[in-house]
Amino acid sequence: MRLTTKGRFAVTAMIDLALQHGSEPVTLAEISGRRKISLSYLEQLFGKLRRHRLVDSVRGPGGGYRLAKDMGEVSVADIILAVDEPIDATQCGGKENCDDDKKCLTHDLWAALNDRIFDYLGSVSLRQLVDSQKAKDATKDSGVAQVRDMRDTVGKRTTTVPA
Repeated sequence: MRLTTKGRFAVTAMIDLALQHGSEPVTLAEISGRRKISLSYLEQLFGKLRRHRLVDSVRGPGGGYRLAKDMGEVSVADIILAVDEPIDATQCGGKENCDDDKKCLTHDLWAALNDRIFDYLGSVSLRQLVDSQKAKDATKDSGVAQVRDMRDTVGKRTTTVPA
């Protein structure tokens, strides 16, 4: 099974939007610049996300997109399904016609995998992803501050050379 760029980019863009969550709408151009995703591709994805009521659009000057639901209510599965990304490891798309119009020997295995993947993606919320990213950013920022402190400390040391 393979998750295409459509699903990956939709999840990435939604995390970015959620990270910028505030009073001002976020433009797709801003997301495009930060995440290096084509603006026209984001427009297609956000059209689908809006139709599935995961985001709201704000028109006019200062317009852009906002989350339509609380981050805790939006799962990764919701995002992927909204952009028409199939979660399917079977060769037949679940039609059970993979072996000369009959169910193949491994169909049930792949169908069970689909269920597990869908359950997992449904259990991961946008809130969890945002909180995880914020924690990583805080750790990174803390590490940068520690390096600066260490440089400052080392720079203040003086070395005496015997005469």
